[in-house]
Amino acid sequence: MSDVKIRPITRDDKAAWWGLWQAYLSFYEQTLTDEISNILFERLLGEEYHDGFVAEQDGKLVGFVHYLFHASTWSLEPTCYLEDLFVDGQIRGGGVGRKLIEAVYAAADESGCSNVYWHTHDHNTTARKLYDRVGKLSNFVRYEKRKWEDTI
Repeated sequence: MSDVKIRPITRDDKAAWWGLWQAYLSFYEQTLTDEISNILFERLLGEEYHDGFVAEQDGKLVGFVHYLFHASTWSLEPTCYLEDLFVDGQIRGGGVGRKLIEAVYAAADESGCSNVYWHTHDHNTTARKLYDRVGKLSNFVRYEKRKWEDTI
């Protein structure tokens, strides 16, 4: 595998990012409207909300990571949420995911964050092998309620 360059996402990356984003959504069996995906991309380029890095190999995007900083009730410093991570299936397992995570770690350190956290599906065993090497498994269980779902 030739060298992989990790860099901030740019407007010129939209078409290639879009293809990877759709593959990511498909992996998790999700669909989003084009409007939501377009707004996300604009947020990645803006000063607020999300930030993102892409992995580039031989002039082609092969992965991305999206993250955001937010205040914490547990620390005076901000915290970093690594929201999305995806690497093209043809090169998965070759170290690109680790490089993307390390780029987020560096950005979080530069911004004075107290920690970086993320979650994944329990069935995502390939990613979890990497996560076990670069992070610590938390004891927390995630709950959620979507605005269109009823509870109780």
